[in-house]
Formats: sequence, structure tokens, C-alpha cells
Amino acid sequence: MCAHSPKSSQLKLLLVMPSHQLVRRGAELGFRIWSVWDPSQLEADFAPRVEEVSEELLLTDFTDETGLREAVARTARRHGIGTVLHCGHGSSVLPVVREAWQLGLSPNPPAVHERLQACEEDDRVPAEAPRVSVETLTVDGTHHVVGMTAERTTGPPHFLVTGYLHPAPLTDDERKIIGAAVEERLTACGYRFGPAHTQVALLPHGPRIVSCRAHLGADRIPLLVEIARGFDLEAAVFSGLLGGHPAVPNASRYAEVGFFLLPEGRLETYTGTEDIAVTPWVRGARFPYTVGDRIPPVGDPRARRAYVVVEGETPELTRERVAKAREDLVADIRPATR
Repeated sequence: MCAHSPKSSQLKLLLVMPSHQLVRRGAELGFRIWSVWDPSQLEADFAPRVEEVSEELLLTDFTDETGLREAVARTARRHGIGTVLHCGHGSSVLPVVREAWQLGLSPNPPAVHERLQACEEDDRVPAEAPRVSVETLTVDGTHHVVGMTAERTTGPPHFLVTGYLHPAPLTDDERKIIGAAVEERLTACGYRFGPAHTQVALLPHGPRIVSCRAHLGADRIPLLVEIARGFDLEAAVFSGLLGGHPAVPNASRYAEVGFFLLPEGRLETYTGTEDIAVTPWVRGARFPYTVGDRIPPVGDPRARRAYVVVEGETPELTRERVAKAREDLVADIRPATR
């Protein structure tokens, strides 16, 4: 944090689509946070957690652009909000940023987010190309590379994402080249403040940026960073709001999140979650299903809600530990009927 005392308004934030982990961290650091979510996009078990650590959880239909902008303006004026940040992605980003900028509460103008969205190149990258994500934090226009995370996939033919490994096993030269490309993209877009999650495809002729989005990485990537580096990326976002620049340590271990690879269908019974939770090298796990719930297929974004996070001294060890946790989860699933 800064040496001087922040103004009261600096500690009042309106966050759109925040995780409960992010809101909790901000509250612990003295920020008062109003959270905004579309109820159709907020998972049922996360809603009470977000509400618990927020000053207020505001639910609004993100497809109603006028209503969303009115909700942002009304809340900001009523509570003396100092900054509005969109913590996710999708069609609600630009309406929120445009309203916040008009109110003088967005650290980045709408044109920045428009340029970021215009750079998506996913369709032009072969599925088999290895990918890494780059987490950065920008403060006062200076971009700080926090770390790079590798994708784990099913391999051919579909290369569906099954988890993430941090730090990505790259050479120093590869890290420098990838980091420079990401910083160049953020500078070209005029990004002034905030976290960014950039996906990069590693092609034979060099890295190609697939997407660059102004939010923290999802799928517990901030937890992987904290485990591997001892660096609290979520706390650094709030410190950055007060002008603090991050000092990121080198990684001392590996951390991996693996999604539970369950077949599509109806959950009949399951066991093993309690054993997984108390395994020494497991640093987090989630199994949000109950008997009778429908399990989405591998590759569906909703399938990422069930995961295990492990630590280890090598990428091979974390891979083995994720595989062991998947074996320990025994689920009886009735096949889906078409």
C-alpha cells in the first residue's frame, strides 16, 4: 500500500463479475466493495459467498444495456464509489466501461477495451499449437509480467483444456519473447491500469497473441501463482489502485489445477472428495455437484467448475498428483440420453 492515507472514495469500489476470492481479499485490505452480477451467470453456490464479503450484491440483467448502465451509475452516486472495474469478459464489458468513464470512474477509456476485443485471433490458430497464458498487472501505464501458465490438454485430436500448470516450463529466451509481445500489445491498446490475462499460442515462427482481456485469469490461476511464487495477485490489484507497483518473486515450486474429467450424464453417487481434501499436497478442490445434477461433458466451460489444485517440485509430479486425485474421485454417472 502507499505510505499516504488513501481518500475514502479510493477505498469504495464497484466490481462487475468479481469472484468471491477477489472481493474477500479486497475487504480484508480495507476496501468497501459493491458487487454486480447477472443472476443467470452467477453460480448458485458462489452467490452467498460474494454477498457475504460485499457491501451489497446487486443482481441485474446484463443483456439490458440501459438497465446495466443505470445500475452502475445509481450505485456509484449513492455510495460515493471511487473506481469501477469489470472483472470478467463478454458483452457487458463495454457498457460498464462506457458508463464508468462517463462518470470519471474508469482507469481505462472505452477505446482501450474496444481495441483489446478487436485483437482476438483464436480462429486463426491451429488447435494443436501449445498455449500459455500471461498474467500481468499494469499500474500507471507500466506493465508488470507476473508469470506464465501452461495449458494441459487431452492431446489429439481435440486438444480440450484439462487444466493449467504454473509456471509454464519455458526457457528464459521464450519468456522474454512472450513477455515482450504481451507488453507491446497492452501498450498499443493504451492500457493504463489493471490485471490482464493474455493467451499466447506458441507457433514455429514465434508466439502469437490469441486474446488479451482486462481481468484476472480464471480457473484458479491466481491461486496457482500464489502457491508457486508466494505472490498474492489479487491483493496486488488493490495495492495497484493506490499506486503500488508489484514486486514478483521467482517461482519456488510448481502448482497445477486439474479439472475432474467426468463423463456427461446424471450424477447417481460419488465418493472420494473428503480424502482428496485432506491429501497433503492438495491446496484446493471443488466438486459443486450433488446427486441428481447433470454433469457437462469434458471441454464444456461448465466442466471446469470441478477441480483439484496441487503443488509439487516438478511438472511431472504435479501431473501425477492431479491424476491420483482424479482416480480418488469415484462417481457413478448415468449416461446422457440424446
